[in-house]
Amino acid sequence: MANSRIDDLQAFLAVARDQSFTKAAAKLGVTPSALSHRMKSLEQRLGLRLLARTTRNVAPTEAGERLIQSLTPLFDQIAMEVEALGELRDKPAGTIRISCTDDQIALCLRPKMAEFLENYPDVTIELYVDYGFTNVVTERFDAGIRLGEAISQDMIAIPLSPEMRLVVVGSTEYFNQHPEPQTPYELTHHACVDIRHRPDGAIYAWEFEKDGKEFTVKGQGQLVFNSIVHVLNAALDGIGLAYVPEALAAPYLANGRLKKVLTDWSPYFSGFHLYYPNRRQSSPAFSAFVDTFRHKE
Repeated sequence: MANSRIDDLQAFLAVARDQSFTKAAAKLGVTPSALSHRMKSLEQRLGLRLLARTTRNVAPTEAGERLIQSLTPLFDQIAMEVEALGELRDKPAGTIRISCTDDQIALCLRPKMAEFLENYPDVTIELYVDYGFTNVVTERFDAGIRLGEAISQDMIAIPLSPEMRLVVVGSTEYFNQHPEPQTPYELTHHACVDIRHRPDGAIYAWEFEKDGKEFTVKGQGQLVFNSIVHVLNAALDGIGLAYVPEALAAPYLANGRLKKVLTDWSPYFSGFHLYYPNRRQSSPAFSAFVDTFRHKE
């Protein structure tokens, strides 16, 4: 098959995966109209409709689904074999794509990033900040980062941090004007800076524990972000209370710009973990990444 036809099949998989010409075109570096034309040409050559198009959606037809099932493992195998060729090099090389959040970068990756890049000059790391719990398999990431307890059992999980907890923090200015809450239930009378992980999701309810009893509280705030870094900054600006990783707030707790409250009610979690499919074939570059960033007791 000509290279252009192979490219068309890969383009078809991209459109089917994203169910959007616009999104797929952005990833492929072409215009949506050009991509649509390529799909029509592919369908004409095959004599089959592969994609059902409406004004709002693009979805694979029955023939398209069959082609997806046939092609996906083949292209995955090709990608793994090409990646495995890196083992023949003297040094690890290639690109590692990780889905993560701002605080995970700051707490788990940034402290060792300069060292890693210096040690492995032929490796490129692409970090995609995403709070929407992206499926790393369907979106073709090499790995993602989540709390250990949020990772499914069919994934390999590597610890990147020790146990951690979220704590309620506020600025000195805020507490000069508002009394410190003595129990989480009093948070309903405070301005709380919230986070919503994805547009169609609910606002995150703050989690607490006391005497073995777990419960959640939602405060009353005027400001919602989808990034924990901006939640922290809002607390620093005196806008309200924030519920953030203790390690992320540590520099500001140390210099007195923030104060933490309700610590007796804040439970510890299993910490951040790197996770990836157990069927993933580890390249030298990915193995080096894991060895470098793995949390060591």
